[in-house]
Amino acid sequence: MVHLSRICFRKYGNFVDNLRLYVRGGSGGMGLPRLGGQGGNGGNVWVVATKNMTLKKIKDTYPQKRFVGESGANSSVRALKGEKGKNTEISAPVGITVTTDEGRILGDLNAEGDRVMVAKGGCGGSFYSAFEPSKGQARHIRLDLKLIADMGLVGFPNAGKSSLLTALSNATPQIASYAFTTLRPEIGKVMYKDYKQISIADLPGLIEGAHINKGMGHKFLKHVERTKQLLFVVDVCGFQLASKTPFRSAFQAVQLLTKELELYKEELVSKPALLVVNKMDLPGAEAKLEELKEQLNNPDEFSDLLPEGMIPTSFMTFRHVVPVSATTGFGIDHLKSCIQESLDEDAAMATMAMHQERLQALRYNSQQQKSICD
Repeated sequence: MVHLSRICFRKYGNFVDNLRLYVRGGSGGMGLPRLGGQGGNGGNVWVVATKNMTLKKIKDTYPQKRFVGESGANSSVRALKGEKGKNTEISAPVGITVTTDEGRILGDLNAEGDRVMVAKGGCGGSFYSAFEPSKGQARHIRLDLKLIADMGLVGFPNAGKSSLLTALSNATPQIASYAFTTLRPEIGKVMYKDYKQISIADLPGLIEGAHINKGMGHKFLKHVERTKQLLFVVDVCGFQLASKTPFRSAFQAVQLLTKELELYKEELVSKPALLVVNKMDLPGAEAKLEELKEQLNNPDEFSDLLPEGMIPTSFMTFRHVVPVSATTGFGIDHLKSCIQESLDEDAAMATMAMHQERLQALRYNSQQQKSICD
């Protein structure tokens, strides 16, 4: 039996995945020249990964978006060494990349409790500074959320990603017959009978040109970076985004999605991937599926079907090609098994690699010890 659950982003209203904040470390305390007293250092400002926190919560709770460390205490006759100012901590969700306004990465918050110092407090006045304190570091920072999920759904609008997520995990994303139904990320969780949980992220649909920030563009693609594997979703009968845009077959959709990922960040296409061929309940779907399989087996022979400049450098190799109907439920249980199998395969490889590294480290230490004794 598969138990189903859902992580919902809608509780706090519109989804926020980027936030700009002003941070300043506390000023140092004054020194005491006549007794050689040293002022306390100013408090630092930290960003800390915290459970059940969202960027929307930060935005609503601190509308000024301003965080300052406490000033250090002045040196005095009663306390020659001034007390250090208290640190200020900004609680943030897991999955945050902290950057400067210029885009320099200060750190990542990948697990609960991870912390990054974003503004250092000023030094207290001392003999070396003529007992004058220094001000704390001040700057603007950005908190950029990149979802962490086992699988990320990748597909053009109306490929049926939202319906698929519902079928897989009982999440309830917005679903309609028009193209753009996913306007913010949704995460569904699937629990298997062995109590293993898998998270699947449904991300805003790509359009051609997403790598240059058309449509949802970078807002979508950045979330793909932290998913362990990719779950391509295509309509077996192809799709047409609008009356003025060209019709794309399922094969063209697969290759254009690959190229968009490649042009945004080349290493994305090296992620393990599965292909879900959706809408198998439509008339003529079986014939279309066989045609797609032939094209995927010999992609070079059909590359002339792709627009100029949009042929991938290397064609994607999928671990599984799974036909499904998110509407009728056909193929969903098989897809769940394929997803678990693919993730388990990667986990086993990672464990083996870790054991090899430890073994090599032990051998190296043993050789070092032997050479010392000799």
